[in-house]
Amino acid sequence: MDFKDLLVLFFALIFLRLWWRYWSITGGGPKNLPPGPPGWPIIGNLGQIILQRRPFIFIVRDLRAKYGPIFTMQMGQRTLVIVTSSELIHEALVQRGPEFASRPADSPIRLIFSVGKCAINSAVYGPLWRTLRRNFVTELINPNRVKQCSWIRKWALENHIKRLQKEAFEKGFVEVMSNCRLTICSVLICLCFGAKISEDEIKKIESVLKDVMLMTTPKLPDFMPVLTPLFRKQLKEAKELRKKQLECLVPLVRRRKAFVESGGKSSGTNVEMASPIGAAYIDSLFGLEVPGRGKLGEEELVTLCSEVINAGTDTSATTVEWALLHLVMNQEIQEKLYKEIVEHVGKEGLVTENDVEKMSYLGAVVKETFRRHPPSHFVLSHAATKETKLGGYNIPEDASVEFYTAWVTEDPGMWEDPNEFKPERFLVGDGVDVDVTGNRGVKMVPFGAGRRICPAMTLGTLHVNLLLARMVHAFKWVPVPGAPPDPTATFAFTVVMQNPLKAVILPRVKG
Repeated sequence: MDFKDLLVLFFALIFLRLWWRYWSITGGGPKNLPPGPPGWPIIGNLGQIILQRRPFIFIVRDLRAKYGPIFTMQMGQRTLVIVTSSELIHEALVQRGPEFASRPADSPIRLIFSVGKCAINSAVYGPLWRTLRRNFVTELINPNRVKQCSWIRKWALENHIKRLQKEAFEKGFVEVMSNCRLTICSVLICLCFGAKISEDEIKKIESVLKDVMLMTTPKLPDFMPVLTPLFRKQLKEAKELRKKQLECLVPLVRRRKAFVESGGKSSGTNVEMASPIGAAYIDSLFGLEVPGRGKLGEEELVTLCSEVINAGTDTSATTVEWALLHLVMNQEIQEKLYKEIVEHVGKEGLVTENDVEKMSYLGAVVKETFRRHPPSHFVLSHAATKETKLGGYNIPEDASVEFYTAWVTEDPGMWEDPNEFKPERFLVGDGVDVDVTGNRGVKMVPFGAGRRICPAMTLGTLHVNLLLARMVHAFKWVPVPGAPPDPTATFAFTVVMQNPLKAVILPRVKG
């Protein structure tokens, strides 16, 4: 090897060294990103995450202990800035809400289902998002509309109790999650389309929309978009699922539109349009003009209604299941809750929406469930509207900012005995003054916080309170003999029980 070859080899080694160093450094450096674990060239920390073969949340906890309350992970082509402290979460989402109110870029699969981010949850911060959110809050969440649609919840809960009785008679026990999902899904379908449909149709819609949720959870192409052409099979499956989604819901869109255009005349189909014109969410969408799109087409209408049904069904049903787990495991708490319900409505009365608002212990049980089992460990991904700073570090405009809000509910510095289920803490303890919206400080934010807080927070809480109160009022919930409940959690869009809760229900003695 002559001198020239040695010189070339020398410079090649220097180049490789610099190249490796550039690609493996996650935080710090001239970009002044938050610190983070060294990564591999091109794929960053993605390979390390895959090789560890354990839930992402456990990796985040380890990195928090090592790098502090804010750190960076380079996940392929995507930069993740993970924020874990109460103070920084509050600063970003509340004090400087508009700066962190946008959403990061979506994967091709997600764009199929959101029709190019035409959804309240996924829209970037701007005129489209404001128009969709304002319409949703005005048309579906205002107190008059909630009161007008109370009959829907009454109808669905009557069916729910009958279904539980039938299942208990046939099996000897009931499966909580499947029954709660079906009931809440039926409520939300009726709120969206104004239609009463058969149980079989509800189950079909629920199944398809659950598949949509699972299809849109993070996958490799989300972090390495350059590899998307290699995932043609997944894209094909997503398009086929989207077709099934449209086949399920477009007929409801068309029947409701015909109902509205006919002035409320029955179309003679097997779908009963039970809500008057103007009372269904989709009625407000038919004539809505949105910035950059004009009037919404059938695909956008399906996406917006699916968003409501999916988000509301999964989070509410999961919360009720976790609450009942604790009531089954702790009969003293269940009995205390039952006594409060009886104090308000008697043993033979019917629990109403007005009643649950007055039940302080019920509210404490639900809040403690939200604290111990938030629907997700993270709120939905945020993005800065422009490059900014947080905690003294630069936050790039194209970074995904992930707020690990579950940590604050587990922090022993903020909660006494954080791993214990104690509803009383919200009556006389460290939870009395907690603001679940996060506006006054972040101790628990099950619905997010700031500009992108869940707009259906009050409606979702009402559904959980009402469902839980009616179920405890009607039945005593006890473990299945020889099969105690398993509190192990797993992730399936929301944090759910790995082994769904089964329980024996004993009718309460009336009179």
